[in-house]
Amino acid sequence: MADEEALSADEILDVVDEHDVVVGQAPRREVYAKRLRHRAAFVLARDPDGRIFVHRRTARKLVFPSLYDMFVGGVVGAGETYDAAARREAAEELGVDGPLAPVPLFRFLYETPEHTWWSAVYEVRVDGPVRPQPEEVDWYAFLTDDELHRRLGEWEWVPDGFEAYRRLREARA
Repeated sequence: MADEEALSADEILDVVDEHDVVVGQAPRREVYAKRLRHRAAFVLARDPDGRIFVHRRTARKLVFPSLYDMFVGGVVGAGETYDAAARREAAEELGVDGPLAPVPLFRFLYETPEHTWWSAVYEVRVDGPVRPQPEEVDWYAFLTDDELHRRLGEWEWVPDGFEAYRRLREARA
């Protein structure tokens, strides 16, 4: 597991400007340490009944460990498209068989004093069973929109996913 963490920290990411144009590349650990702007893909996964996949991240995650999230996803690798990253991350984190086709919804720039990344938000339907990666997910369930909404004030959520979900709800209101 320590080797996986080291590989993740050494992963090369595209560094982008405020307009989401690539201006360089750097290892993930440097990107985080120096607050370099990069790219991430967020995928809201729904089951055939329309329930949303919600999970708690493992304690060993580099960013936002042990927090709840209503999205699967992650960083976009160097030279990778948002669409490819969304497909890869959704398949990996959900552990599903067969191809997934996340539908792009919108992009936004997530910025805090600690973090900055362009975020592409997607939605996907998952028809089969999920087998989330134990190194990524400590707990999971499919929740209805109402169940998720009730937990927004009860659980500690990853702030970027919370912001993406807020924007999604606002757009659909």
